[in-house]
Amino acid sequence: MLLACRSVAESDHPTLQVLQLPNVRGYIASRFLSSLGRSILITTIAWHLWKATDSYFYLGVLGVVEFLPVIPVSLYAGAAADTFDRKRIVQVTQAISLCVAAALATTEWLGLDVPMILAAAFALATTSSFENPAGSALLPSLIPRALFPSATVVSSNVRNLATVSGPVAMGFLAEAGGVSLAYAASSAVMLGSFGALAFVRTPPVEGSSGHRRVRLEMVREGVRFVRAQPVVLSSMTLDMFAVIFAGATALLPVYADEILGVGERGYGLLSASMSLGTFAMAALLLVLPPIRRAGRALLVAVVLFGLATIVFGLSRSFPLSVAAFAIAGMADQVSMVTRSIVIQLSTPDALRGRVNSVNMIFIGASNELGAAESGFLAALTSATFSVVAGGFACLGVAGVVAARVPSLRHYDIIDHP
Repeated sequence: MLLACRSVAESDHPTLQVLQLPNVRGYIASRFLSSLGRSILITTIAWHLWKATDSYFYLGVLGVVEFLPVIPVSLYAGAAADTFDRKRIVQVTQAISLCVAAALATTEWLGLDVPMILAAAFALATTSSFENPAGSALLPSLIPRALFPSATVVSSNVRNLATVSGPVAMGFLAEAGGVSLAYAASSAVMLGSFGALAFVRTPPVEGSSGHRRVRLEMVREGVRFVRAQPVVLSSMTLDMFAVIFAGATALLPVYADEILGVGERGYGLLSASMSLGTFAMAALLLVLPPIRRAGRALLVAVVLFGLATIVFGLSRSFPLSVAAFAIAGMADQVSMVTRSIVIQLSTPDALRGRVNSVNMIFIGASNELGAAESGFLAALTSATFSVVAGGFACLGVAGVVAARVPSLRHYDIIDHP
């Protein structure tokens, strides 16, 4: 690590310094390929389930299935990431996801039914819940502390590029060769991610007690740490409820197929539009001055996310729908980067796995429970009502948090080194 610090000292731009570190390059390559493969896979599963059932209700069920393993698995996974080799944990989970994707590629020949598709989604959610705390906690140990904010933006950029590319690729692949081809492509990409990670050399966890067994007290310690950090806890909570109410991703198959009538390619482009927005904002953050008043930026981002969701829900124009979802993605990127920097740099290395696992629970709750809420509410009312009402609820959440948590509203990164 000391040699790495000296080797980058001659470069002026933090981004160039980050990319000069071989371990970081390998890590970023692996994360890009893993995100790309998983993005193709998740998008394909949602489309496959919609075409197999033609049911809003089953899209809600998919969200529930994907959420079920999040809390129990993430809490254990965080403690495991602070006990065992984080790189090995990521490799094992990626190997399992690869096997699931390869099995799904046989779907048209084996005739997989809806319960089996949902079982595959559950397995993927389980491996993702186990992988994310270890993967997120790995980056800070590969790079000097001063370069971590830049490394976060770079890593976020390449992952956003992957999540932009994945749904678009899925649309073309599914149109050309059905869902089996899309599943097979995701398997090939995941294999590349597994190979890239093999070349990353990881240091041992700093501050680890050296025990080789995960204990319940370790999980409690991570939860207590988060509860003792008001800004961290409130930022996680704000994001969770905003996305639960305003997340419209689960209903994209409905909008593409029934409301906008744009088919597989349109669905792929629509699914990619939010990631396109996050990628564009991440690129801007590389050249703009660092966000200083993080709390205010987070609250503004959530308000913009809610407004963009309302526009998307009311839109009957495909270009306007893409633009609205892209703006929502830009707002979400500001929220994600701010939370990541605060959480990672506020947490000792020995606790990072557990604190990241708590963060992943909040993220998982927002994404998967948001999908369930959207699907079930759409089944009771309509897709448009579900999305628009969620956008207004998001605005309400932002207002309540801004009023009741002044420490978040006034949070300044410079004042909290």
